[in-house]
Amino acid sequence: MPAASMRIAASRLLRSSNQLLGTLRMASAKVLVRDNINPQVITMQYAVRGPIVIRAVELEKELEKGAKKPFTSVIKANIGDAHAMGQTPITFNRQLIACLANPSLMETANFPSDVIKHAKELICCCGGKSCGAYSQSTGIDIIRKHVADFIAKRDGFPCDYENVILSGGASESIRNVLKMFIRRDAPKKTGIMIPIPQYPLYSASVEEFGLGQVGYFLCEERNWSLEEDELERAYQESLKKYDTRVLCVINPGNPTGQVLSHENIETIIKFAHRHNLFLMADEVYQDNIYAPGSKFHSFKKVINEMGAPYNQMELASFHSVSKGYMGECGMRGGYVEFFNLDPEVYVLFKKMISAKLCSTILGQVMMDALVNPPKPGDPSYDQWLKEKNAVLASLKERATLVKEAYGSIEGIKCNEVQGAMYAFPQLMLPPRAVEKARSLNMEPDFFYAMQLLESTGVCIVPGSGFGQKEGTYHFRTTILPQTEMMKDMLERFKSFHTKFMEEYK
Repeated sequence: MPAASMRIAASRLLRSSNQLLGTLRMASAKVLVRDNINPQVITMQYAVRGPIVIRAVELEKELEKGAKKPFTSVIKANIGDAHAMGQTPITFNRQLIACLANPSLMETANFPSDVIKHAKELICCCGGKSCGAYSQSTGIDIIRKHVADFIAKRDGFPCDYENVILSGGASESIRNVLKMFIRRDAPKKTGIMIPIPQYPLYSASVEEFGLGQVGYFLCEERNWSLEEDELERAYQESLKKYDTRVLCVINPGNPTGQVLSHENIETIIKFAHRHNLFLMADEVYQDNIYAPGSKFHSFKKVINEMGAPYNQMELASFHSVSKGYMGECGMRGGYVEFFNLDPEVYVLFKKMISAKLCSTILGQVMMDALVNPPKPGDPSYDQWLKEKNAVLASLKERATLVKEAYGSIEGIKCNEVQGAMYAFPQLMLPPRAVEKARSLNMEPDFFYAMQLLESTGVCIVPGSGFGQKEGTYHFRTTILPQTEMMKDMLERFKSFHTKFMEEYK
């Protein structure tokens, strides 16, 4: 072959090889990688299921395989999951769910007659008389009506069931409402005012949706009260960066366990009205009230009591089966009630949620059990009331136990747990412990919580995951472990804390 022809052939072969190599590279490359993923997914954080919790799961698996640790079990005090901590389900609720899941039980099981009647009423409203069918995106109408009746009875003011939408837990509704404030083309992000410390659902969702987080600090010195001056400071400062349009309030508080007074709620409503803010009231812990003198007041009730012009304000209120006395986290039942929402916006909201079809039917049924429980004279009533009161009494006992236990430990301050399911004690960490944490590029309370977990198997959430004032350190712990487990947890904690403080004094 002539030299020129050989050069041409070699050139063609090289081109062909390069093309093949390029094709192979393209075939092996991932389309979706960290560098091109939605950046908000990278920056969002959710401390309640963060690195410490991941490590707790690893420790459980290591213990199962026979690994030797300074402890024999992991106690997960990181999340408000009542059943995972040993709470017994309410009998009526589970009998009702069983009948919906397997309708033949209505004929064969020895269930009370009110359970059967209740189940038949609900199954007839399911498509094909099966809980396996879709419902409307807004939820099963009869359950929405029962929710509206519950709200009207609770507040003493009318509630139109058309303003109630059922969802997969309150979290789904909260996220859906926040989505409505995303405006990509606006010169400023929408500012969302959230309490600090706050439940990370809010900060995570705000970050994920590209909204602006406007934190207002709760006053720890006054048992985590919500102060008007602080609201005003946060709002005015936010206007430099954001178009602030939403005020979120968690009552009773998570992670702080406070219960807002009627007067405090009035102050919040007046502030929101003055600045034309949309109110979001997270009220999922409304049944969890423990402190003498504390009482739950819904924002809708107070707004109506205040009359004009406040009763024309826009409000979204949320409730859930995951908390209260039921603790049915895994059932994913919740609702949002809208008050004074613009009719056109409501149509668009319903269009938006239609893309997810509907929330789980059994979650909707569990919500019905919450808002439409057995009544006096029903066969199930006495047992239902006994079980409900036992759960709430036990939670109240543990709220007191936690406050007293942490309050008696040197280097810890703990406010009264007035409500909800959590305590949020402050850690007075020695400077050497803070320096050690900083040298490891860790938040000091994260360092403390990780050391606690590795030494004792007790899993808590560092306060830095909820937000806190600069220079302060906290942790969140639930009051959900059953009493004996709680005492074990507190003993482990006290022993560790004493050694930790001694090491770094």
